[in-house]
Amino acid sequence: MAPTVPLTVLDLREQRYSCHGCGDCCRDFSVQLRDEDLDRLRSQRWEERLGEKVTVEFRGRRYLRQRPDGACVFLQPGGLCRIHAEFGFDEKPVACRLFPFNLAPDARGVRAGLNFACSSVRANRGAALGGHRGDLERALREVPEAVAVAPPRLQRELRAEATEVEAVVEGIDSWLRRPSVALATRLDGFAWLAQSLGAASLSKVRGGRLRELVDLLSSALPGELDHHPVAPPSRGQVRLMRQAAFARIEDPRLVGDEDRPSLWARLDQWRRSRRFARGRGAVPPLARGWSVPGSFEAIEATAKAPPDEAIDDLVRRWLRATLRGGRAWGSGYYGWSIADGVQALALDAACLGWLARAHAAGAGTTVVNLASVAEAVGRIDRARGRAAWLGGAAERLRLRYFAVDDGLRRLVRSQW
Repeated sequence: MAPTVPLTVLDLREQRYSCHGCGDCCRDFSVQLRDEDLDRLRSQRWEERLGEKVTVEFRGRRYLRQRPDGACVFLQPGGLCRIHAEFGFDEKPVACRLFPFNLAPDARGVRAGLNFACSSVRANRGAALGGHRGDLERALREVPEAVAVAPPRLQRELRAEATEVEAVVEGIDSWLRRPSVALATRLDGFAWLAQSLGAASLSKVRGGRLRELVDLLSSALPGELDHHPVAPPSRGQVRLMRQAAFARIEDPRLVGDEDRPSLWARLDQWRRSRRFARGRGAVPPLARGWSVPGSFEAIEATAKAPPDEAIDDLVRRWLRATLRGGRAWGSGYYGWSIADGVQALALDAACLGWLARAHAAGAGTTVVNLASVAEAVGRIDRARGRAAWLGGAAERLRLRYFAVDDGLRRLVRSQW
């Protein structure tokens, strides 16, 4: 059992959530198991009762087995979990009980953020988030690593104080919730803030001075964008953005993938990534359930999302929830610093626009709509913090490349 630590549930009044039993998470997520989960499954005697294995080992870790269609072996018709039906909610694996919440511990305690891979979260359906505190506190007691840890790094090896974390969150959030600002401008401003924080020497602006810096930057928007217009992205920037988009939808399945040699799987992943970088001809398979466009050229021919209040609301909730829920840096994002994590989120915003166009092209529409944006948000947030390669050297190198010559702004403007 983990020691008792303070739990902060995402404070975002605009966001609601209740489970509606769609079962999508049971069809779309690979559930990693803890030792306590394995003990619980053994005590429930599933393998003896079903006559088949219910877990699988993949790259040294244990997961719930999936059926050939990708669904969890325990998913029943109607979307209900068989473990839940026979033994109750608290007997399911911890990861299943937590979803769509994510736990991000830091020196202040644990923050319960929200994952937009859930369709009910994206649709903003259900109860206020605070109503889930009891379930989260029970699950938290079974997560021994979710205890107070060192504060996140502010930049490089520089540790942030709690007030500095809040200064960055509140400063960026004040821009994201600014009224009467078009979505394209809001995302451009967010990319500018991310670039500015990454370029600043934050060691020289500690404590209250950091708050002053972030407030100054956010208050300069949107006027600063007009004073510093950006050109379309270079060919190299677009190539790397498509690779980044591929990394956000890459999805090894535990149906056959677990039998492939690790080196072969990685080489196959590398080949498909190269095809995304080239961006010509036939498109490799995209996210699970998406129709594949006829060509990369068809994606580029698809018009960007037009001004739309529902799209604006979804993207704004997603960005604000990621920042306020502790999922943009530190334990919520591969241990990254705040400066690096904010830039990674800005790159997510650019990839979101491209992936929404890819989904729309596959669906046979000529312009991005809410359904395509929602699908793209779900795929990106599904990978956020879970896909090991997004926390690796390749992603860091991409961000360093984009840090030069207004790369993040140029990419965001090109997709929105």
